Amino acid sequence: MIRVNGEELDYSDISLKDFLEEKGYHLGRIAVECNEIIVPKSQFETFILHSGDVVEIVSFVGGG
Repeated sequence: MIRVNGEELDYSDISLKDFLEEKGYHLGRIAVECNEIIVPKSQFETFILHSGDVVEIVSFVGGG
């Protein structure tokens, strides 16, 4: 189980990129923090989520 934006999800041992794509996130418009450390976009493909991780995902929205 991982916690994503406060919600418990049954995921572990999956790359951050695969998780984000499965959940429908647009990779160019988000920032991700895992266990209080910002994960650079260049590491999304190799960064592995493990049981117990706490993930925060922030989407950037344009407007005016």
